Amino acid sequence: MRERASPGLRGQLTRWILEVRAGVFVGTLSARVRDKLWSLTKSRNRKGGSLIIYRAPNEQGFVVLANGDTSRSIIDNEGLLLVRRPLEGT
Repeated sequence: MRERASPGLRGQLTRWILEVRAGVFVGTLSARVRDKLWSLTKSRNRKGGSLIIYRAPNEQGFVVLANGDTSRSIIDNEGLLLVRRPLEGT
């Protein structure tokens, strides 16, 4: 399944952040706005997958949260976040 956002959700998100590529949004938000947009995204993107990555005071300097069926898996390896991609052809 591909990550996709409906036109309505994309419109909501572009009020706050830039859409640099179809379905890819980038911006600097307050924690409150970020959390509200993440809740909105989770509730309105039930058929797709969503990832959010934001700055945090940890060793890597960021946090990754996933929701739904994304093409990538986030693995926590003793506090180090790693991304697992599916093997090609499977």
